[in-house]
Amino acid sequence: MSTLVIVRHGESTWNEQNLFTGWHDVDLSVKGVEEARAAGRTLRDAGLRFDVSHTSLLLRAVRTANLALDELGQLWLPVERTWRLNERHYGALQGKDKQQTAAEFGEAQVKLWRRSYDVPPPALDPSDPEHPSRDARYRRLAPDVLPATECLADVVTRVLPYWYDVVVPQLRAGLGVLVVAHGNSLRALVKHLEHISDADIAELNIPTGAPRRYELDDHLQVVSAGYLGDAEAVARAAEAVARQASGR
Repeated sequence: MSTLVIVRHGESTWNEQNLFTGWHDVDLSVKGVEEARAAGRTLRDAGLRFDVSHTSLLLRAVRTANLALDELGQLWLPVERTWRLNERHYGALQGKDKQQTAAEFGEAQVKLWRRSYDVPPPALDPSDPEHPSRDARYRRLAPDVLPATECLADVVTRVLPYWYDVVVPQLRAGLGVLVVAHGNSLRALVKHLEHISDADIAELNIPTGAPRRYELDDHLQVVSAGYLGDAEAVARAAEAVARQASGR
């Protein structure tokens, strides 16, 4: 049996303001810091220990991992960071208010952009200062892999190579693995692990700061999966994500 735990970063300052964030780099809110620390305490209380951790290159995931590992007493844990675990790129929607965008384009259209499997938002112009080609952390990547917008199918396409090439060998070696990432990069991974259909993935809501533990067999098929901690608190957090998805 192999153990994998995934955690969505704590609330960010742009989550707090109800803005589309994507690859824009923002820090955790005060609430997000506490969610990250609480995730670490939940992992500690569950008696979990890890051998390696993975995060995206975005500050909110990096900080969440550090704060959680500090509470867990494993701040020394080796951490691997990759752009492949970044949040989905929201294109020209990044920085826009979700509620105002829903009022402008309609809730149905915004939900389609946010939650559908294969419909991306409008693309970001390559000359835009927000385009990832202008960010130093991506300067070593081939320009044609840098997105100007993404749908969830695009995120699956970039997440799975990292899963197979890096994480799978660690799990097969019996290592305990912690992945701290984002709502959509984790939705991509959960879709793969739990064999969720393209249609049903629209209704999957991953709450911030709530660790989800997987026990995997020798073929890395899911034997058990579930959130750790207070079940009512996790349900409330998931419902908050669902309200955001509808533009409310």
